[in-house]
Amino acid sequence: MKAIQATNISKVFQFKIHKGLKGFLQPQTKDIVAVDNISLSVEAGESVAFIGPNGAGKSTTIKMLTGILQPTNGEILVLGKRPLQERRELAMQIGTVFGQRSQLVFNLPLTDSFELTASMYQVPKIESAKRIKTLVQQFGLDEFISQPVRKLSLGQRMRAEVANALIHNPKIIFLDEPTIGLDIVAKRALREVIKDVNRTQGTTVFLTSHDVGDIEEICNRTMIINHGTVVLDAQTDQLKKDYLKTKTVAVVPAGDLPRQVEVAGVKAKPEAGRLIFAVDTARIELKTFIPKLFEQMEVADITIEDMPLEDIIHELYTKAAPEVDYDD
Repeated sequence: MKAIQATNISKVFQFKIHKGLKGFLQPQTKDIVAVDNISLSVEAGESVAFIGPNGAGKSTTIKMLTGILQPTNGEILVLGKRPLQERRELAMQIGTVFGQRSQLVFNLPLTDSFELTASMYQVPKIESAKRIKTLVQQFGLDEFISQPVRKLSLGQRMRAEVANALIHNPKIIFLDEPTIGLDIVAKRALREVIKDVNRTQGTTVFLTSHDVGDIEEICNRTMIINHGTVVLDAQTDQLKKDYLKTKTVAVVPAGDLPRQVEVAGVKAKPEAGRLIFAVDTARIELKTFIPKLFEQMEVADITIEDMPLEDIIHELYTKAAPEVDYDD
């Protein structure tokens, strides 16, 4: 059984437009297509990034997958259940975390929130006690487990939010911007525990995020949605490989930094004591460029980096954007 199977789903919102007195009495309607005939399939145990720009249809799709919204057309099965019709049964098998919406009780100790969640999901007390103890250790919550939620830092709270969503041992966890607002250290810690849950427990992870680091470090597969349609569905590593056309070669010369340098037709840009070459590997391969570089100058240090995944995604967004009729 697949974790998620959505076939040709669409969501159209209808808005009333009031123009003048006549429009107030007889308003016109306008259809807004939020999701346009999407099909997607997620295997149990996968870790999937579902990403796109604001207004692309991500949140609407997740709301349909979790039974909050009914699709206008199409069929959805999550863990073999219809999300809207079997919402109560499905809720017992999924977990959700929304970066801006806490599910913890603000003024109570963290332990009370965990116990309340376990009670809501009808987890037996003996089992919930073991489960909470395991999650506290796994997520590193020992130091502040007895503190009121209001006293936790954002990074501590987000780790607690994910742990809280896992108390009833869901088969799927939906994460919406889980690292938003966190510093680098807190992001790294949260990403590690999410990966660990996916790897050790086989929990399916369905994540939306604007943070490229979340996608690269947590998800094996990336689905890109734009203007209500899926524009790419690929393994995250393959995504970088297929769309990686530029390598950044940063060079620290052994001598003084020259003002103007050109190697194999690629001009360098001086930056912070280094020469930065943007090498289009479709035009010249690195195995050709690097020897020519060493022929022209003595090098003290050199680094070669891939194009950031964020740039790749931006390029895909741009290509997928349809023409807009501004007179409409």
